[in-house]
Amino acid sequence: MRGGAEVRIAKADLKELMKNKFIKAGLLEEHADIVADVLVHADARGVHSHGAMRVEYYAERIAKGGTTTRPKFSFEKTGPCSAIFDGDNASGQVVAKLAMDEAIKMAGETGIAVVGCKRLGHSGALSYFVQQAARKNLIGISLCQSDPMAVPHGGAEPFFGTHPVALSAPGADGRMITVDMASTITAWGKILHARSKHESIPGDGAVDATGEFTTDPYKVNALVHIAGAKGYGLAMMVDILSGVLLGLPYGNKVSSMYHDLSEGRNLGQLHIVIDPAYFTDLAGFLQNINNMMDDINSLKPAAGFKQVLFPGQASAMREKAYERDGIEIVDDIYEYLVSDVIHKNTYDHKGNFAI
Repeated sequence: MRGGAEVRIAKADLKELMKNKFIKAGLLEEHADIVADVLVHADARGVHSHGAMRVEYYAERIAKGGTTTRPKFSFEKTGPCSAIFDGDNASGQVVAKLAMDEAIKMAGETGIAVVGCKRLGHSGALSYFVQQAARKNLIGISLCQSDPMAVPHGGAEPFFGTHPVALSAPGADGRMITVDMASTITAWGKILHARSKHESIPGDGAVDATGEFTTDPYKVNALVHIAGAKGYGLAMMVDILSGVLLGLPYGNKVSSMYHDLSEGRNLGQLHIVIDPAYFTDLAGFLQNINNMMDDINSLKPAAGFKQVLFPGQASAMREKAYERDGIEIVDDIYEYLVSDVIHKNTYDHKGNFAI
């Protein structure tokens, strides 16, 4: 497959283009700003699968009524350190951010907070939300449901989704460790990113309709969990904590991203925030995270590697480079962003893999 051409654009300009598109589709300006901020965060860290390439899908869902544009949020404390944030099927990024804000406040009062987010749309890169906590010298954890896209270990049809989980822990000098990973070898967004660039995908992360591994992003019929039964178990854990625990649909009963863009997704997400000061000396904790990062960087690298990096370090390095040189996005996506088109009716009533 040939590669797509790319355009470099300043981070602030890219965010503004995305924000304007969401406003035109029908979002409140303050909500459009949050969604665009989460997307540009992903692009700036090199996670283009969760960045600008998602704008048209979100805009189409907003325009067709599947995203509540004037939501009635509710936040209910259910215990000293537990709560439910009902998102009224608003933009997932908005619900997840506001719920994390509430979790941070609660953790400051009780040392730990567990906030379930229910009835929200796709929320994008979880690293954004866990870093909200880390910037306050707290540990942030988030996990969420997604469409049934992956075959369970030993199975021949999808049941769970990519079901990502993320954690961010702060160091003493502003650096932070950030883990953000799907329970599948390949995230669905990376399949979409390969399509946008007209590129092949790795041959071990997805299977076609016959169950054979494929490198063609348009032939993907199911994804594969990491490490076989272990990744399958991780996905089940995520679904229990972010779906069943919140009284929401689970497994292959979770709504499809593309089935009907006029309906809400009713997805679930769980935030956990921990104040290290309730468990150990805070200054010592922050310094030990620093020491861990430095110790990892000082390890002898394997052949072909210059340095052993801690989780999130490569993304942070890309973020600095993009701040300096501009963010690369596919030219087709840039042309859509600068156009007057809200959406091209691309995604509605498609299968789980937008085909």
